[in-house]
Amino acid sequence: MATHTTETRAANTPATATDRPMRLPRTTGALSGTIVIILGIWGALIPFIGPYFHYAFGNFDKWHFTTNRLWLDIVPGVVAAIGGWMLLTGSRRKSGIVGGWLAIAAGVWFAIGPSVSLWWHAAGNPIGAPVGGHIRQSLEWIGYFTGLGVAIVGFAAFAMGRFVSRPRLAEEPFVAAGAVAGEVEEHRARRGLFRGRRRAAAVEDTRAADNRRTADDTRVADGAPAEDTRTADTPRA
Repeated sequence: MATHTTETRAANTPATATDRPMRLPRTTGALSGTIVIILGIWGALIPFIGPYFHYAFGNFDKWHFTTNRLWLDIVPGVVAAIGGWMLLTGSRRKSGIVGGWLAIAAGVWFAIGPSVSLWWHAAGNPIGAPVGGHIRQSLEWIGYFTGLGVAIVGFAAFAMGRFVSRPRLAEEPFVAAGAVAGEVEEHRARRGLFRGRRRAAAVEDTRAADNRRTADDTRVADGAPAEDTRTADTPRA
């Protein structure tokens, strides 16, 4: 019964600040995650709002939905936004890396999607040809697909690098992400061992002082002068 009570108390005792697994700061992927979210939303919505300012493929029809726009713009935009959100809110290395890979996959698809679409749309230009002059057309390719994809990949890779490197600095003292419980127990055992040694040394000092006091009392009772321990213990010059 006593053992069960002790185990229950130990289980309900809150861990100290040094025993809790350390988390990464929320700022680890905050900036890159925010930018990736914005870029993902841009990629998903630009085919529908671009015609408002004459930035479009095919024609200037606003909010014109097609299956090719779904697979080449909306899906990678949503995936990039999800990955950016995981980068923004992640406080663990695993969540940050997963979010980074999602964003990278979306960025790669933005960049190569128009070329891959030739597999099912042999005529080319699955969402239509870019409109305007040659400068505007190049900007439309960059803003819709290639440049957008490269930017997402770059920011996601940067954030992943921070998630990979910072946990080692943050969790290095004695708590590692993969072996929290074992290392915490080891730390507690070492701390308890040191405390036990200090407690044993204090007990020995107390016993020695009591023995000297008892010996002095015995000498006084027998009529002999008490030994001056301070003089005896002081080395002669």
